[in-house]
Amino acid sequence: MITSQPRYRGTAAIVNQVLGVIIQHRPFDAQLAASATTALNSNNPWNVETISEVLRSIPRLLFQSNRSIGRQKSLRHRAPLKQRSLREESNKVRKGMIILGPAAYRDPLKVKLGLDKAMEFYNWVENHFGFTHNELTCREMACVLAKGNKLKELWEFLKEMARRENGGLVTTATVTCLMKVLGEEGFVNEAMAAFYRMKQFHCKPDVYSYNTIIYALCRVGNYKKAKFLLEQMELPGFRCPPDTLTYTILISSYCKHSLQTGCRKAIRRRMWEANHLFRIMLFKGFVPDVVTYNCLIDGCCKTNRIERALELFDDMIKKGCLPNRVTYDSLIRYYSAVNETNTAVEMLRRMQNLNHGIPSSSSYTPIIHALCEAGRVLEARNFLVELVDGGSVPREYTYRLVCNVLNLVGEPDLLDSELRRRIEDGIDYRRRQVAKVKPIMSDKLRFSMGGVQ
Repeated sequence: MITSQPRYRGTAAIVNQVLGVIIQHRPFDAQLAASATTALNSNNPWNVETISEVLRSIPRLLFQSNRSIGRQKSLRHRAPLKQRSLREESNKVRKGMIILGPAAYRDPLKVKLGLDKAMEFYNWVENHFGFTHNELTCREMACVLAKGNKLKELWEFLKEMARRENGGLVTTATVTCLMKVLGEEGFVNEAMAAFYRMKQFHCKPDVYSYNTIIYALCRVGNYKKAKFLLEQMELPGFRCPPDTLTYTILISSYCKHSLQTGCRKAIRRRMWEANHLFRIMLFKGFVPDVVTYNCLIDGCCKTNRIERALELFDDMIKKGCLPNRVTYDSLIRYYSAVNETNTAVEMLRRMQNLNHGIPSSSSYTPIIHALCEAGRVLEARNFLVELVDGGSVPREYTYRLVCNVLNLVGEPDLLDSELRRRIEDGIDYRRRQVAKVKPIMSDKLRFSMGGVQ
């Protein structure tokens, strides 16, 4: 333990020094090489973990827009993803128009700097230190090119890596990771091209590759192509048969897509497709897990199909699949929205009594809002106190709503000063954590940059 700690610190210092050189736009010279060699007391300080960490850090530091720094880490998206066109985006940049989507508000100079320095570093450790790149470092470099939207350079890089003597640099896992990144960046057609190019790189897709491309297609609403791939997987004797995750991806996407449209016919169609896939899944012998049930129950609740949601809720309990907090939150939100507050409270108490999850702010907030709208001020105050005593912090809007309702009925003293202080301190701390701008040059990075002068 004592000998490994200085080695870890030296490795972290080397990573920070390289990032400092990249941000300052300085060349990778012999001085940096000597500093790296001295820090780890080795002729070749570079290993797979160190190089991968440097390449992973470049998109985080240079590719995110200023509006993305300090954002909440979540998988939720404010709007459906759309297929991007780089030519259309370049035309908008020339005309001074706003670009929306994953590339919104990016600094093109920082992106170009990150791409150039990443490739320069990738070649520098190979030429100067004789490092032999493997599958992991090749994958990280390809992800940097994909996140920087350099698609032409990405395919050329993969072809070059596939032609190398050692071979094996472009594998199924590498292409699958690229498909995931391209799908997140909005290049679904390019992700589909990578899926079909696996044969060119002597790779064979597995079930995870199919699940990745199906999810990317569902995110842009291309369900026709996604179902075509699913039908291929369902063919007798196909070497990549679908699994539970494959059906869960499609069911979840159908439910979410139905909620993103205002057309009642489209909503009914998407929910029918989700329930139809769920029945096919059961017919083929797959056992749905709690995620599958949660997606379908949430979609049924948000489209006012509470009978079907309760049927699924009872079915999952009979089959031994225990519900969790997400399951109960969907039902609580529905009953609170339709002013059946007592039923929502019963669902909350049932979750607590059966130990099916620990209620959080998302569980209490709909109930508190419904109680305030119904004029049941004392009960709303009690649930707010229970929320705080449980270790959660209410949303600022929820706290202000309860305070305003208490002031309207002339009972502001129901919330004592100590409770108000605890809530306001928690809200202020959360606000500072979310809005805190993560500086590009952290203290460690600033220190390391000072050591490479």
